[in-house]
Amino acid sequence: MGKLRQTTLILGEGPTEFFYFKSLCDVFKHLTIKPDYPKHTNIKELDAKIAEGVAMGYSHIFCIIDMDDEGTRSQSVLNIKKLKAKYAKPINKPKKGIYCKVEFFETYRCTELFFLYYFRYTSRPYDEQEPLLKDLNQCVEYRKTIDFFIKTKGLHGYFERNGGYLEKAVSNANRSMDEKLQSGRNYTYSGLGKLIRILKNL
Repeated sequence: MGKLRQTTLILGEGPTEFFYFKSLCDVFKHLTIKPDYPKHTNIKELDAKIAEGVAMGYSHIFCIIDMDDEGTRSQSVLNIKKLKAKYAKPINKPKKGIYCKVEFFETYRCTELFFLYYFRYTSRPYDEQEPLLKDLNQCVEYRKTIDFFIKTKGLHGYFERNGGYLEKAVSNANRSMDEKLQSGRNYTYSGLGKLIRILKNL
C-alpha cells in the first residue's frame, strides 16, 4: 500500500497569505497544500474554517495570525488563547477516518515581515505597517494588492528571482523567535520559519 498523501490546509487572514502559500505549492510538490482565508478576519470565522477543514479530512491545518494592533488587544489575545487551547490536541475520530493536527503561527506585525526576511534581518519595531512595507520596497518592489500578487506569477518565485532566499527567510524568522524568547520582546517576530520547516518534513 502506498504512503498516504499529506493534505495541508493553510488558513491566513487574507489574500497575502493565500497568494504566498499558493506560490509554495511548486516547492512542496509532495504535499497537497490548499491556502484559504476567512471572509471576515475574526476568531469566530477562523474557528469555522478550521472545523470545515477537519470535516473535509485534512491531516494538517496551519493557521497564520497577524499580531498587529487587532491581534494584540487583550480580548483578541484571550480569544486566540482559547482557540489554541481548543485545538491543543490532535482531532482523532477513527470511525470517521479523521486525524487532524491544528497549529498556529504568529507574525508581528504581518506576513510582509517574513517577506523582508527573504532579503535581510531586522528587529526594528514597526508601530504601523507602512514603514515595514517601505523597508521591504528597499529590497524588492512590492505592492499589497491582488493585481500585484497575480502579476508576480508567484510571490515566492518573484522574491527569489530578485535576490531573496527562502532559506534566509526561515533562518531570519527563527532568529526573531529565539530573540523574542530570550529578551521577552513582543514585536518584530515571525513563526513562519517554523511552519516552512514543518512543511519540509511532512
